[in-house]
Amino acid sequence: MKTPAALAALALALAARADEGMWTFNAFPGDLVQQRHGFKPDARWLETARLASVRLAQGCSASFVSASGLVMTNHHCAHECVAQLSTPERDYVKHGFLAKAAADELRCPELEVNQLEAITDVTAQVQRATAGKEGAAFADALKAEKARLEQACQASDALRCEVVTLFHGGRHDLYRYRRFQDVRLAFAPELAIAFFGGDPDNFMFPRFALDVAFLRVYQDGKPTATPAHLRWSPAGARDGELTFVAGNPGSTSRELTVAQLAYQRDVRLPSSLMDSLEVRGQLTEYARRGAEQARHSQDLRFYLENGIKANKGMLAALRDDAFFQRKVADEAAFREALVRDPELARTALPALDAVARAQQILRRMRPRLRYQEWGQGFAGTLFEHARALVRGGEERRKPSGERLEEYADAALPALTQRLFAEAPVYPELERFRLAGSLTRLREDLGVDDAFVKKVLGQEAPEEAAARLVDGTRLADPKERRRLWEGGAAAVAEAAKTDPMLALAVAVDPDGRAVRRAYEDEVEAVVRKAGEALADARRRIHGTSGYPDATFSPRLSFGRVAGLVEDGRPVPPFTTLGGAFARATGREPFALPPSWLEAKGRLDLATPFNLATTNDIIGGNSGSPVFNQRLEVVGLVFDGNIWSLGGDYGYDPALNRAVAVDSRAILAALDRIYDARRLVKELEGSGARPKAGR
Repeated sequence: MKTPAALAALALALAARADEGMWTFNAFPGDLVQQRHGFKPDARWLETARLASVRLAQGCSASFVSASGLVMTNHHCAHECVAQLSTPERDYVKHGFLAKAAADELRCPELEVNQLEAITDVTAQVQRATAGKEGAAFADALKAEKARLEQACQASDALRCEVVTLFHGGRHDLYRYRRFQDVRLAFAPELAIAFFGGDPDNFMFPRFALDVAFLRVYQDGKPTATPAHLRWSPAGARDGELTFVAGNPGSTSRELTVAQLAYQRDVRLPSSLMDSLEVRGQLTEYARRGAEQARHSQDLRFYLENGIKANKGMLAALRDDAFFQRKVADEAAFREALVRDPELARTALPALDAVARAQQILRRMRPRLRYQEWGQGFAGTLFEHARALVRGGEERRKPSGERLEEYADAALPALTQRLFAEAPVYPELERFRLAGSLTRLREDLGVDDAFVKKVLGQEAPEEAAARLVDGTRLADPKERRRLWEGGAAAVAEAAKTDPMLALAVAVDPDGRAVRRAYEDEVEAVVRKAGEALADARRRIHGTSGYPDATFSPRLSFGRVAGLVEDGRPVPPFTTLGGAFARATGREPFALPPSWLEAKGRLDLATPFNLATTNDIIGGNSGSPVFNQRLEVVGLVFDGNIWSLGGDYGYDPALNRAVAVDSRAILAALDRIYDARRLVKELEGSGARPKAGR
């Protein structure tokens, strides 16, 4: 065993050769991987990795792990589907789900899987369209050109095309995805083991969780052929072995200016944290009303708790004075370099100042944005549907390039899938959530505020919520489809008698006004400045860097590695036996009955969870961990507590990705759940692609 001193030395060695970076597939640093790890992925290897690694449009990552459309992701990424398919008689969240045969696989109401097929650099087209423009003119030109490019790319609803902005405006790539909307649930374990340890263990390591689910994509009623997929590794990974993680990290802020980071530290994160804590408390009380109320609100509470812990970690990173002062020093050095170059001083220095001014505007604008446009005063699915119908009717009258971005032609298939989904709506929960958000709206903006008066009139929040939820017909997917297909005229007519639609109509001008101001005075300014700043950074630092995350496909490389935490060595693997040792029989450390019954059939030395140095962030949930032979060795489901500061920077000594080991997944499927159909499929998952050189 390594001593703490030896492990500390190892940590320093890792820091010296940090495997930092969330790299795009079309700019992956193969030479750097070769230099550090002795392996260089070739074009065929990268293509297989890209096609096998997919995105769940709802905010997670996943991968194809068989030739028949089998998709591996996290339980918490499929949780909404599992909850929507559950009933009081069949609670799949509590008891788990297994499709014994293909015919038993159940369609998820809202899940969409995206597979990246091609990347095209469209920077020149976008910059030509926006050249010489500022403010509103810049925003309109950018929106129109992006819509034009996406519409030209998206030849059918089977495709999804997105213009991805990288380096905060310095580059624009057109991503063409193959879209799968018939996604079915094949397996999900009990929540008790998928989230074993609950919030106390969340963002921690060691961990003992089977956070896995298997889905399958279908076309024309049949499983889709997926020749590009990852093989399964029954042998798993070794300590120190090279690992890759492919996924869709949501967003990072490593390239933000000091002014932008100060806004995050002083405004956005504290505000979001306070809101989430309040809502969590309310939902906890709601869950105590009964078993069904607890079941209906479970996914909301789970995501809130996850977000609270993440925001706490991010805020702690920005409030660390030493860390923040490093950011200040870096920007000061950047300014000095700009001053030494007259051309860059002319373009980039004003850009830095413009971004700082935009943050001050955003601070003043934020309360209105939150309540009038971001919908935080109108919590619930029903208002979300109402706004989509009201805006959809109006926006579809316009050319695609003049619409709000989420109503452009390229975005409509995803929007309508959610709008038409036959997912359950729970009126009691809708009333409860809406009343709580209306209360916060009144408290934050004030009783005498004109917008508050427009929304509430003489009503109390609880009265308004009851009237709106009880009086609407939007819980019926057939009614939502009828109104969407009928367009603006049908929506306007229905709004005469449907109070939720009437509310969406009434508040729409306010939302549009503050959104327009934000787009013109903040977003357009920051994106325009981003072009100049990205160009300056390239000229000063070169072109070897990676862009901030944008919930688009990325590939990271690293190694299986433990860490030294507070002077204590933490090994990179936990075991199945460790889960039984950690179990107390009480939530959140209560193993489900299926595990207790199967204990004697398990090899308790089987690795359960593992840690790697791969650079990840939120959105990487569900990402496969694979080796240089393109074999799955793990499934990312978390990072450790130190990784929460990864939004702003990467610390190779402490940041760790946390994954379920491939050996534990196979053992659980085989010896606990009797999922022989899936085991056989994973064990025979196709010919091994060549692994580069």
